[in-house]
Amino acid sequence: MASGSDDKTIKLWNLETGKEIRTLKRHDSSVTSVSFSADGKTLASGSDDKTIKLWNLETGKEIRTLKGHDGFVLSVSLSADGKTLASGSEDKTIKLWNLETGKEIRTLKGHDSFVYSVSFSADGKTLASGSLDSTIKLWNLPDLELDSLMGRICDLVRGYLQNNPNVSESDRHLCDGIGKE
Repeated sequence: MASGSDDKTIKLWNLETGKEIRTLKRHDSSVTSVSFSADGKTLASGSDDKTIKLWNLETGKEIRTLKGHDGFVLSVSLSADGKTLASGSEDKTIKLWNLETGKEIRTLKGHDSFVYSVSFSADGKTLASGSLDSTIKLWNLPDLELDSLMGRICDLVRGYLQNNPNVSESDRHLCDGIGKE
């Protein structure tokens, strides 16, 4: 079990013995949310310092810091496949992050107030968010993989590439083998 606190620390507890295993310290303000990866090797933490930190639980060392919210990070959730992190903030947004690169994938907007809670469905295709605006929103998440994105883009531009007389012959086949064809 992990718990955040007002003293900028995260404490890891052994549930069987009730003893503290480790304390993680690196945030500059209160820790508001924590989430374990499905394999139990990584912990994500959100903080009033407007950052998200990823932690290696075997070593207790910080893996990286994610920055991008304009307000306190109030909630974090790791997807079951360990590839994506969602964060909710007082800036009224939800951000999706690629855990491998640490880069922001996209920002979801739709709440009229602080986003207090985010949680992935077991299959990772839906994200639920709860807000101070008294709403719960369900977000359908398309496959966030680059191959899937490229396939959708090529499906949209294939006809243009193949039929436009201004496209060079070598460029007509840029999308061959990608997407639905």
